[in-house]
Formats: sequence, C-alpha cells, structure tokens
Amino acid sequence: MLAHLITTFRTPVAFAVVLGVLVFIHELGHYLAARWCGVKVETFSIGFGQAIARWTDRTGTVWKLAWLPLGGYVKMHGQERPEDAPPEVRAGWIKGRTFHGKPVGSRMIIVAAGPVANFVLAFVLFSALFAVAGRPVAQAEIGSVVPASAAAVAGLHAGDRVLAIDGHKIGRFLDIQRIVVARPGGHVDLQIARAGKPETLPVTLGARVVDGVRQGVLGISAGKVTYQHLGPASAIAAGASQTWQITSDTVGGLWQMISGQRGTADLGGPLRIAELSGQVARLGLASLVSFIAVLSVNLGLINLFPIPILDGGHLLFYIVEAIRGRPVPPRAQEYGYRAGFALLAGLFLFATWNDLTQLGIFHWMAGL
Repeated sequence: MLAHLITTFRTPVAFAVVLGVLVFIHELGHYLAARWCGVKVETFSIGFGQAIARWTDRTGTVWKLAWLPLGGYVKMHGQERPEDAPPEVRAGWIKGRTFHGKPVGSRMIIVAAGPVANFVLAFVLFSALFAVAGRPVAQAEIGSVVPASAAAVAGLHAGDRVLAIDGHKIGRFLDIQRIVVARPGGHVDLQIARAGKPETLPVTLGARVVDGVRQGVLGISAGKVTYQHLGPASAIAAGASQTWQITSDTVGGLWQMISGQRGTADLGGPLRIAELSGQVARLGLASLVSFIAVLSVNLGLINLFPIPILDGGHLLFYIVEAIRGRPVPPRAQEYGYRAGFALLAGLFLFATWNDLTQLGIFHWMAGL
C-alpha cells in the first residue's frame, strides 16, 4: 500500500519540486537585482491564483505561495508605465523607489537578472554534483552490439574495451562517438582488449543521415559508467563547462527546429516535464538535481528570447530606448505584447499537443 502511494504521488511531488526551485531562483534573481538597484518590491509570488500561504517581511514585501504552481512573479513598485497608471496610483508612488523611475540601465539589469540566475543555478548544481557524487564518465567498454550492424559484422562483442581507433588512443566512450560520427562509410582499425588480450579488428563503418548530415555508425552502446570525483577547483571548471555545453546544445537544437533541419517532436511542455520529473526522481537525488540544472539552462534561454512579455522582449525594448534616448512608443509596445502573447500561446498549445501525443492519450481515446 505504501509503495503504491509513493508511486502515485512521486510524479506530482517531483514536478512541484522541480518547477518550484526553477521559478523561485528565477524570480529571486529579479528580486535581488531590484533591491540592489533601490526598487521597492511589493510582491514575490511562487505560483498564480489564490495564496495558500503568505507573509510580509520587514521591508514590506508580501511573499506568497499560490495554488497554481506553473510560474511566479515579482511585482515591483511603480512597475506600470506612468501613462498607464491612474492619478491615485501615481500619487502613492515613493519617489526614487519605482521601477520606471530608474535609469534604463538599471531596468535592464533587473530584467536580465532572472535568466542569469537560472544559468548560475545550473552552474552551482553541476559543480556541486561533480564535487560530491562525481562526474559520470562512460568508459570505452562496449555494453551491447546492435545485430547486423558494422560492429556485429566486424566481430565486436559486449565487454570488449576499445583501446584505439586507427592509432588514436581512446579514453572514454565519447571519444569513440567523436571519431566514428566523422567517418561515415569509412574503414578503420579498432584496437580492443578482449578478456585482457589485445586484438585488432578491421571495421567498415555504416552511415546514416541525421538532420540532413551524413554520420558514421558503428552500432554499439556504452557499457560501464564510472564517477570521477573532482576537487573543488576542477568541479567548478567542469560545472562551467557542462553549463556551457548544455546551453550550446540547446541553442543548436532550437536552431535546427527553426531552420527545418530537425523535427519538432522533441518540443515539450509542462506535461512532458511532469512525466520526466517522475521518471528522473526514481533514479535518485543526483539525477533529479542534474535534471533541474538542465531545465534551468532551458528556462534561462527561453526567457532571453526577444519575444515581448518575456524578459528578452523587455530587454529588447530597453535596448531600443537606450539607443533612441526615449521609450518605445506605447502603441508599438502594445502591438508587440499582443504578438508575443499570441506566439507563446501557440507554442504552448503545440507543445501540449506534442505531450499528449507522446503520452499516448490520442491513441487511448481512439481505442475507446
């Protein structure tokens, strides 16, 4: 009975934890930057809708935990444009503490601080994981061989350890992938160790087209994964490198989707995140922390897109304001926000459709 309850509630609890951490850190970035720039923060909310819990701190900020945990917000004093606020509201503004009363540079810092906080979170989590649990390294040992693949034809077996390819020493499974992918259809000599004895096997690599690019294929999967414990300095360097790698891979994947080189089936929304949260939570705390770090990079990137209503859209308006010496005309901002809202709504619906398709909901309904 207890095991059933744990299984039932694992996914929603994991989803709430993942989303709660990401949203809190993002909004905390805005909050700390606003305080640093001298802007009064009126409300800090995790979630939307009716508050489950709320309290007011000594600076007058109301902290809220709302029932709908799909985001959050920081409400700053005088955040409305002066022309949009009625006279009675403007009369209550504290001089020097309003958001729009600050120079454009300060407003840019406050807006950019949210996404920056997400990148910092990813860096801290990766660094901590590598220092405590170790950095996962897939060894150059073959875990399995795909039937009828280039590896199977060459006589490779599970448990073989790859020592070198054409004289290039192999230390990790990633080294094998890097060499093989760059040689579609090529002929290579694999130096392996089988049962402790060295052998050399000639291999003719296969080839496949991935997103319009021809790549080499060997037909093996990784075997043993070891965890390399790092010192503080090495862990920090590895955390920075991992954060950059995730950022680069995400940007590359998004560009491939936009340019049509890659399908959009991988584009997911809240339902996909909830499902993955439950799956990752089963693997342990280290896997869940790593998942949060990866999502944090994604959240930071998405918010930097130059789409009005996102942080990147606000930054774009402020950059234009800094260049022009005056704010973007209200009508242009209004049209921009409408277009941005329509675009995000469309992406949300599309991502939800993908989620439902991946979860098999439509197939289940058809079966009824």
